[in-house]
Amino acid sequence: MNNPKRVIALGFFDGVHLGHGALLRRVSEAAEVLGATPAAFTFDRHPGSAITGHPTPLLTSVEDRAGLMRRLYGIQEVIVAPFEAMQRMDWEDFVTDYLSRELGVVHVVAGHDFHFGYMGQGSPERLKAKCAQLGMGCDIIPPVTVEGRTVSSTYIRTLVAQGEMERSALFLGHPYTLTDTVSHGKKLGSTLGFPTVNLRFQPGVLVPARGVYATRVWFENGESRLAVTNVGVRPTVDENGEVNVEGYLLDFDGDLYGQRVRMEFFRHLRGEEKFPSLEALRREVEHNAQQTRDYFANLPQQ
Repeated sequence: MNNPKRVIALGFFDGVHLGHGALLRRVSEAAEVLGATPAAFTFDRHPGSAITGHPTPLLTSVEDRAGLMRRLYGIQEVIVAPFEAMQRMDWEDFVTDYLSRELGVVHVVAGHDFHFGYMGQGSPERLKAKCAQLGMGCDIIPPVTVEGRTVSSTYIRTLVAQGEMERSALFLGHPYTLTDTVSHGKKLGSTLGFPTVNLRFQPGVLVPARGVYATRVWFENGESRLAVTNVGVRPTVDENGEVNVEGYLLDFDGDLYGQRVRMEFFRHLRGEEKFPSLEALRREVEHNAQQTRDYFANLPQQ
């Protein structure tokens, strides 16, 4: 069976930030010139977590990683491989047998700090030399900086954990994103007069700082609505301590239960707070709704 020609980016791509974007843009450019499929290769789990045994909280689920690559950079195929298998593979075999023979790769794009194969022996320099031997193109992309700081998933995780969504978007190149299937909540939204979407972060994905956010929710049909979203334990109505993501949709009438939706976080409006009554909570949500409308009204190209 003949494989399609592929131009491929190599990396973990957690968050799909602007540094990753430099690789993915180069893939799309090369694929167009070569008449090949623009693709990305990533792992099912964070390499650091697998090596050290200490979980690294992720900015994105595998689904969100793939969705961002496709939506923002035109990547048509995202290959997700088990990290343990790649970790045991000789670095030369990875390039010669897996990339070239199995995947039909004709051009490789990697970051300046990408290491791969057994004991991380594959380096950008070795990758470039091996690709030259095999007649494959290879680009090694230097670091990308914003405001003099190298863009990194580590720094962005710190921003998200602190609720600094606008600054995280500056380094991501897009809003922090959560995709999930809408589940039934406790019908609090209908009590307050707002239809709601109840979502969950996937295990291992970083939960932003608790509090209320100005967000936008995208539906399966391509439409979107603004939302006031609470991330936390809902102290006014819930005593079990479980973290919930509950978005109060603005200017929407309907039921999204069972739909797959994408929520984008734009601004942290306030911290989590316990109110003396549902009426006091309703008034605050209405205030947050106006804050959200004002925020998006002043955003360019919204």
